[in-house]
Amino acid sequence: LKKEVELCKLQADIREQVEGKINKEQRRMLLMEQLKSIKRELGLERDDKMVLHQRFTERWEAKKAGASEEVQRVVADELEKLSGLEPVSPEFNVTRNYLEWLTSLPWGIHSPDIFDLDHAKKVLDEDHYGLDDVKERILEFIAVSGLRGSAQGKILCLVGPPGVGKTSVGRSVARTLHRKYYRFSVGGLHDVAEIKGHRRTYVGAMPGKVVQCLKATGTSNPLLLIDEIDKLGRGHTGDPASALLELLDPEQNSGFMDHYLDVPVDLSKALFMCTANVLDTIPGPLLDRMEVIRLSGYASDEKFAIARRYLEPQAATDAGIPDGATRITDEAMHSLIDDYCREAGVRNLKKHLEKIYRKVALRIFKITGPPPAPVPAPVSTTKDSAAVTPGTEPASSLSSSSSSSGGSSDAVEVEKTAAAGQEEQPPAPPKVVYTGETIVIDKAQLKAYVGQAIFAKDTFYETTPPGVVMGLAWTSMGGATLYIEAARVQDSEARGALTTTGQLGDVFRESATIAHTFARAFLAAKDPSSKFFASSALHVHVPQGATPKDGPSAGCTIVTALLSLATGKAVTPHLAMTGEVTLTGCILPIGGVKEKVLAARRAGVKQIIFPEANRADYDDLTSELKADLSPHFVSHYDQVFKLAIEQDGIFTPATPTPQLDTPAPSDSNTAQASI
Repeated sequence: LKKEVELCKLQADIREQVEGKINKEQRRMLLMEQLKSIKRELGLERDDKMVLHQRFTERWEAKKAGASEEVQRVVADELEKLSGLEPVSPEFNVTRNYLEWLTSLPWGIHSPDIFDLDHAKKVLDEDHYGLDDVKERILEFIAVSGLRGSAQGKILCLVGPPGVGKTSVGRSVARTLHRKYYRFSVGGLHDVAEIKGHRRTYVGAMPGKVVQCLKATGTSNPLLLIDEIDKLGRGHTGDPASALLELLDPEQNSGFMDHYLDVPVDLSKALFMCTANVLDTIPGPLLDRMEVIRLSGYASDEKFAIARRYLEPQAATDAGIPDGATRITDEAMHSLIDDYCREAGVRNLKKHLEKIYRKVALRIFKITGPPPAPVPAPVSTTKDSAAVTPGTEPASSLSSSSSSSGGSSDAVEVEKTAAAGQEEQPPAPPKVVYTGETIVIDKAQLKAYVGQAIFAKDTFYETTPPGVVMGLAWTSMGGATLYIEAARVQDSEARGALTTTGQLGDVFRESATIAHTFARAFLAAKDPSSKFFASSALHVHVPQGATPKDGPSAGCTIVTALLSLATGKAVTPHLAMTGEVTLTGCILPIGGVKEKVLAARRAGVKQIIFPEANRADYDDLTSELKADLSPHFVSHYDQVFKLAIEQDGIFTPATPTPQLDTPAPSDSNTAQASI
């Protein structure tokens, strides 16, 4: 009995303790709820759901007028849905994020366009040197937009080699129109959701890049630059190129549907620009929606001006070089451009200049040593009491920079802070004072700064022997010159056969076969007694075998090489040619005229043979590009033969004196050449 009594007492004590604790928690919870109710009645506190609902409502009221009826209905339904959900519900966060995006977009908000040709020309000239045809096209676009009152309806595509300024041109256009600028790259993109967004049913779903652009810029008419559109991928998640069809069609993008928003978004006021290196990989339906503007590249004199005006000052500033401490001679700059940086753009030239100035900075730092520790400048209460010490900035400048970094521009507050000793003014960055002689970098010193010249020579021969002709090629990096060599295979039983080498593509090999057939017929008409082709096995080779080569425009070059070998006559010195030849000897037009002219100028070519159909393309080039060049336009191979071999009936004997030193291999050899 005693045992049972003790057990009952213990159970009673435990029950009392539990009930007391429960009553205490219940009492505390009741008081907390009463406190919340009192604060809510007094307006001192609101619950999270009410705060969110009020914030979304206030934000939406400011943008409601510019939205369509469908969007207004969806937002109203979602707000009503949010008020009926508990914060612990999974659907609450989904609805909250959805309303966050819907109420953040700039429905009906547009930045005013400014169609000022003088301002546009000034901005384009400030940002870019040369590119006159591109600037003219952009000014035309602005003029048309000004007359129409809107810059919509055109999708511009800037096509050109790397480093020619495609992306910066898009940024400059945004400046000229005073539009917000947004850029995103689609290179390697293989997911359609990056363009059109994810469905809201997925965890972590969000809208596509286009809707993100509208939220980031805060306007419905930004300039959206889609970079590397020629490098779009395609995977199991869809085809992004097909998704861009709706986006880049002015007739359809007024009701663009993002998968996440699931409401129509008007993109008709936005201006789209695209960039690409080549057009071959862009799908036809997508390319049909764009207006192509070509940026072919820069000539040597244009690169020189760009280096002096933009690249060299920027490289010196980034390296911390004091003013007047170093100078690159004009001869060295031209050598740097011609022997190291022959690509169409200026990106590689910028890297070489940065490399030079880094080495100059090392030399200067070894001479001067580290700069002295800066002395904190006193904070002045008047404008006239600011003292400037060597290597430091004025105190007034320090005060303004300090106040702006602290989030306040009030000078009185800065003075109080300094007087109280609570926060010291940050010292000005020290500057190195160089008092030595100016470091002059001439052509002979380039090797010590940037290494051995990559492009020692573009020509293998001082005088081409029979069977060797210089052709002109187009590559994704710009223009290039390529020799085509023809030789007779000694003691071969395969008479009349033709072998081709040099990593040639299918189109190039077909062009060689056509050239061989035409050359046999042409020589038979010129000299019926000649049995050269019938009794000889021939070998056609294009040097630099590591570079893939393809294209039809080497036809007349191959024919000339074969006929030069057959007649034993060397081709006219300093002559280059390009053009597709048919079985009947007609010369067909080619592409890449500007790039090929640039390549010919670099190689020291004096005469160029172009198809007659490309005369207009050549006439459109600037006078600087055409200087010191003698073009010849032909429509049939008879004219090529007279210019290259007959030379008005006078034959030139062959003088085979090949130069032993060949150009050093470069990274550009990996680019495919289109002959």
